[in-house]
Amino acid sequence: MTMLTLSASPTSPYSFHKSADERSGLHRLLAAAIVNSQFRETLLSEPEMALAGGYLGQTFSLTEHEKAVISNVRAKDLTDFAQKVNQALKTI
Repeated sequence: MTMLTLSASPTSPYSFHKSADERSGLHRLLAAAIVNSQFRETLLSEPEMALAGGYLGQTFSLTEHEKAVISNVRAKDLTDFAQKVNQALKTI
């Protein structure tokens, strides 16, 4: 007998298609941008530099696709940045 299981977890239009553990790099990136204005400004103006430099000596665990999306997003502020990254990653 084959058993079919169905996940009843609600999905949010703002959720990524990855587990929380798999998104920890993105969470850390956004948390660093929230708490440190200098890192935030670098992320918004020179995202490649922000990714390469990391935050407090720690790099971000991101997939190549996530890095490409982040590097190509141009946003006016962190809210706009997060929304654009989320939208781009939902198309994976």
